[in-house]
Amino acid sequence: MLLEGAGYEILAIAETYDELVDAVDAATPDVVITDIRMPPTRTDEGIRAARHIKTTHPEVGVVVLSQYVEPEYALGLLEGGSAGLAYLLKERVADISQLEDAISYVCNGGSMIDPKVVDALVDARLKRKESKLHRLSPRESEVMAELATGKSNAAIADALYLSERAVEKHINSIFMKLDLMPERSTNRRVIAVMMYLAEQG
Repeated sequence: MLLEGAGYEILAIAETYDELVDAVDAATPDVVITDIRMPPTRTDEGIRAARHIKTTHPEVGVVVLSQYVEPEYALGLLEGGSAGLAYLLKERVADISQLEDAISYVCNGGSMIDPKVVDALVDARLKRKESKLHRLSPRESEVMAELATGKSNAAIADALYLSERAVEKHINSIFMKLDLMPERSTNRRVIAVMMYLAEQG
């Protein structure tokens, strides 16, 4: 109703991922406005549909609407490129001018990300920088991920094609970089895993 009242022509309305993809194939609109969650799973269909549409109809702009600030979904939307894509919180839709801005941007090949989502992305990046886990090398991060699954040194060695001695060296290096000194009252392996899992969310 908001869009029609603003003079836009609605070519189709879809309720599911499949209906949306089929409608775009049939009508080839200038812009698609989609919820991030829709049947069948109500998780990230809007993101997947947007990526599919940009692959099959790169000239079609897509505005994805979300109820919540979800930076990971915004990153998922833009991972293949940002041209013609917008990620907007639903609370903005009440102000038709903001929705019109997003439509205009994607129509012209531009992109738009809700300021609240940008703020959340920046906060997440700052927290990662503050974390001691960013001190780990790529290989140490791999060992840390295996540690978090509860594997023994031997199992980690098998999984990463390393010797057990190499795994031991990596784990000792992890403890040093995380400032985990040997103490009788604590298990450094458990604490390191807890730090890792806390950051992974």
